[in-house]
Amino acid sequence: MTASAIQFQELGNVSTLSGRTQDVRHQLESLPDEHVVAFILPQAGQVSADAITQTFQNVAQLVPVLIEEQQREALRSIVEALMPKIVPTPNALKEAEMMARARAAVLKSGDWMTAAEIAGIAGFSASNPSAQPSKWKREKSIFAITHNGSDYFPSYGLNPDGGYRPVKALAAVLEAFGGHKDAWGLAYWFMSPNSFLGGRRPQDLLRTSPQQVIDAAHDELEGVVHG
Repeated sequence: MTASAIQFQELGNVSTLSGRTQDVRHQLESLPDEHVVAFILPQAGQVSADAITQTFQNVAQLVPVLIEEQQREALRSIVEALMPKIVPTPNALKEAEMMARARAAVLKSGDWMTAAEIAGIAGFSASNPSAQPSKWKREKSIFAITHNGSDYFPSYGLNPDGGYRPVKALAAVLEAFGGHKDAWGLAYWFMSPNSFLGGRRPQDLLRTSPQQVIDAAHDELEGVVHG
């Protein structure tokens, strides 16, 4: 720097010094033990040094405010992430508990197969085992529940005597329900005793008495539509 004098400015809790290295060093030695940030400005004139010093001083005043605001924003984000968007009612909690138990019962029934398992028993390509079951699903000749990111297909919907292809009556049942039941709703219906079938489960009669199961699906749908 060209000037020998030390320029000292103080604003709030922030002080700045500008001058030659030796002069500033001596001044720093006389100050209390504080945090110091130093900037070296090669070939800078006094005017430029003073301008840069003033700029850093002004910015430094904003840093504590910005840090405090960021901390408050971070705390708000944490609280929002931990709190539910809408506090569930007791009825909603009870319904969620019942749904969880119903899904657990479906999964524990042992009536479900992965695409890889179907490919293994049906003799499909091992390189892309999900190709054919996924095609059946798109064609609505079978359905699948999704658990932990994987599709599970009903074993009762496959015909062992037909090369483990979908039971033909299943497509008619899916067509009857249309969009009135999702995959889990279909799973509950197939595994539950049905009064139209004399208390028997639709999944137990799908291969042996397919028309009865189709009629039971239409009866179920009429009850849903007409309340």
